[in-house]
Amino acid sequence: MMYWLKRTLSKSPTNPAQSNSTAGQQPEQQHHGITDQLINHVKSFTIDTFKNFPLQDEDEATYSKEVESNSTRVRNDLSQWQERHAVLILSTVKEISHLRYVLCPRHLKENQFWKIYFTLTKSHLAPYELRAIQQEKLKQMAMEDDKSSDNHPYEIEMAEAKHGNFIEPLPPS
Repeated sequence: MMYWLKRTLSKSPTNPAQSNSTAGQQPEQQHHGITDQLINHVKSFTIDTFKNFPLQDEDEATYSKEVESNSTRVRNDLSQWQERHAVLILSTVKEISHLRYVLCPRHLKENQFWKIYFTLTKSHLAPYELRAIQQEKLKQMAMEDDKSSDNHPYEIEMAEAKHGNFIEPLPPS
């Protein structure tokens, strides 16, 4: 279940010497809501913060079913944005990485840990995640517009008519 995160962390540069530039990471961290305010908030978390967090039995049943359906990945529980945020926060804030190491799997399942984490940080991360969702939708709409404009021969004929290059369309068969 933690395999994807370990694999992703091993590929992700954790120090400036491994990356091309630390400035290149800053926009991605900003995009994923990793700010000084969040870092300070996350550093205040303790083992007890997670151990004493009230998890709903109903929520646990839902998460268990999702994990059973694909036991090798946590992606059933996390959105793509959250997954990338998790990788970035673990590589940026050693305290949360240590908490995760201590808590998972001895005290909490990985999916429980991230459910609690994202609940505790929701007020800070919600605007960033919402903006990412909106940007993704805009990209998809733009791609759909590009595809749909390729499928309209009449627009091409009308454009050619404006320039005097109009070619008579073939009659329908």
